Amino acid sequence: MALWTTLLCTVIASLLGGLYLLGAFRCRRPNEPPLDKGIIPWLGYTLDFRKDTSEFLRKMQRKHGDIFTVLIGGYYFTFVMNPFCFGALMKESRSKLDFRTFASKLVVRVFGYKPIKVNHSTMHALSMKHLTGDGLNLLTQATMGSFQKLMFFKLSSGEEKRLWQEDSLFHYCYNIVFRAGYLALYGTESHQGPDTKEKANEQDLIHSNQLFNEFRKYDRLFPCLAYAMLPPKDKLEAERLKRFFWSTLSVKKSCRKDNISAWLTDQDQLLAENGVPEYMRDRFRFMLLWASQGNTGPTAFWLLFYLMKHPDAMQAVKEEVEKVSRENGRDTKAGSPPSNITRDMLNQTPLLDSALEETLRLVAAPLLVRAVLQDMSLEMSDGTKYVLRKGDRVALFPHLSVQMNPEIHPEPHKFKYDRFINPDGTKKDFYKDGKRLKYFNMPWGAGISICPGRFFATTEIKLFVFLMLTHYDLELANSEEEIPAIDVSRWGFGTMQPVRDVRFRYRLRF
Repeated sequence: MALWTTLLCTVIASLLGGLYLLGAFRCRRPNEPPLDKGIIPWLGYTLDFRKDTSEFLRKMQRKHGDIFTVLIGGYYFTFVMNPFCFGALMKESRSKLDFRTFASKLVVRVFGYKPIKVNHSTMHALSMKHLTGDGLNLLTQATMGSFQKLMFFKLSSGEEKRLWQEDSLFHYCYNIVFRAGYLALYGTESHQGPDTKEKANEQDLIHSNQLFNEFRKYDRLFPCLAYAMLPPKDKLEAERLKRFFWSTLSVKKSCRKDNISAWLTDQDQLLAENGVPEYMRDRFRFMLLWASQGNTGPTAFWLLFYLMKHPDAMQAVKEEVEKVSRENGRDTKAGSPPSNITRDMLNQTPLLDSALEETLRLVAAPLLVRAVLQDMSLEMSDGTKYVLRKGDRVALFPHLSVQMNPEIHPEPHKFKYDRFINPDGTKKDFYKDGKRLKYFNMPWGAGISICPGRFFATTEIKLFVFLMLTHYDLELANSEEEIPAIDVSRWGFGTMQPVRDVRFRYRLRF
């Protein structure tokens, strides 16, 4: 009897312990946000969250208000939907809120890279050195050269080059922008003299296209890989692709390239000086490729699509681009070579800036997550104070709470190319409840975790669109083309992608 009693107690204790670990016994403490665990232990609302993040959070906000805690995959996430609270969270010290805890686990899973404990300020300063100021000028020139190589290298002669060509817009934009960024950052084929330059250029075109095709395979798997929800067959494919990129982008192979970005080489040197083995530096390079090129091509697609869909916007932006070209001695004439667009020219385009900002407002949807390292207090705009519990996650989803908020952006689902500028070309302020907002569009994140490559990404997109509007006539193959739906599986990972491609036509203007 004593034995059976002991076994029974052990089973009950194990069961209760398991239920505790699964979150079955968690209760809302005084002053904590509303708690909603769902009906499935540990999983909670995982399936609803993954099915459509935006719709799930919209439903929770209607149910609980601007702050609530939900159980997702064993973690409790407190979502803050009031933009007036964002500043306090972004400024909070790392001793209380830390974005690296969540990010580190993600990059290990999706890139195989294990982050090292290197001084964040050193890494940030290195990125700022190469991605702003003179460093960005050099990158802009390299990217400009890549675009010219990809877009104009094999132009036919005579009237043939003036004929309309038809293509798939998403594939076209993603392909060209990805390859231009890749060549500017990771270098070009080495050549010994003028006679081998053309052959090297051809190899760059072939190799970069092959790399893009493999990247797209990985990109399609990325959302499920990030959530560890890949079926066995896709998991094997993801591992194959990782090994492919680790090898192709390796430190060893890069030694054979010319024109490698100083941003890439300096970061590699910093990692090496901190004892990171070469195989892990190869993985770091793969992570940088996705971080730098995973969103620029899709954003360029949406921007060109919206411009073609809205003739008034296309006309206004095209006139601005042509004006900047004329004033800088880059007026395109028949038989002239492709334009050489400078960063200074890109700084003279407030309408293009606004159109890009509006595009990002509509389609950029990052999920910003911080780990709560100790119990802390958060005050809402109405004065109510809530306690965030140690061990939880606090999350922001600006696409819903800010970018598509009709109180901040009237008619939020409409594309308004001049939404972000005043009639005199200055930047517009935005308000909610009569109060000026600091955070009214957050495609790049915010705070210490804001994307350090945002200036280069913006430059890359604007260069591409500037060249397209300068040198090509563009139109949708179907003038009545509907805006394609977005792939809801990609909520939280940056720029959203369409569920289908769109056909368009283009022809050289000279």
